[in-house]
Amino acid sequence: MISIIMPAYQEAAVIGTVIRRIQQTMDKVGQPYEIIVVDDGSPDNTAEQARVAGAQVIAHPYNIGNGAAVKTGIRHAHGEILVMLDADGQHPPEEIPNLLAKLGRYDMVVGARSRASESSFHRNMANHFYNWFASYMCGRQIEDLTSGFRAVKAEVARSFLYLLPNTFSYPTTITMAVVRSGYSLAYVPITTARRVGHSKIKLLRDGSRFLLIILKVATLFSPLKVFLPVSLLMFLTGFFYGLFKVLILDMRYGPTSAMLMTIAIVVFMVGLVSEQVAQLRFEKRD
Repeated sequence: MISIIMPAYQEAAVIGTVIRRIQQTMDKVGQPYEIIVVDDGSPDNTAEQARVAGAQVIAHPYNIGNGAAVKTGIRHAHGEILVMLDADGQHPPEEIPNLLAKLGRYDMVVGARSRASESSFHRNMANHFYNWFASYMCGRQIEDLTSGFRAVKAEVARSFLYLLPNTFSYPTTITMAVVRSGYSLAYVPITTARRVGHSKIKLLRDGSRFLLIILKVATLFSPLKVFLPVSLLMFLTGFFYGLFKVLILDMRYGPTSAMLMTIAIVVFMVGLVSEQVAQLRFEKRD
């Protein structure tokens, strides 16, 4: 059984078309499937249009968030494989078989948006930064951190359900959690279309939230990757500032430099302890 989960909010104009494209694609795959639409408190008739198109609809009483809708879909899914995609027409359902073809060898397969995808310049720049930062944190190449189009084994997705936020940041969280936990991840290039209607993601609000989510997940799974650079920067700042005062300004080394270097050592020790706590958490879970 393959469970296809779509979070939806005010997508009445396009959701019926998306569902029919999914049905046409999955009928060719030849495996049993279900389509679950989680209506996140839409004021329009999104839920009605989804039901008419043949999807199972779960409705939130009010708008909770994109991530919350995905979590609701995961909880209600019966399939051993979960496919998640947006309901706004951006993600091509025709690519679902390509994701499923790789899932046999991998625990999660993500549709990575190619350069031909229709997206704004500032969003592309933000995604490049997030991908670079997440690649550093995870120790492997992350091609598309924020893509919401993915196929994942149900047992893997449910093991990280408690970590997923209620906002648009859920792809960021599950991607980093999967990689840092030692599960396998693969990417399939896709070309996305421009969404129908207005985007619900705000650059400043959700962009800063994505960054905080990356830091949060990184400190959960690999704290020293965050604490070590901060500690090193503080130590070198204090050390060279002291040398500058002594050699250039002909002054005393001063308490400021000593304080920065001392705090740097404390930050490093906190990171070391956090790393041990994270390791113990994994051992307990295993």
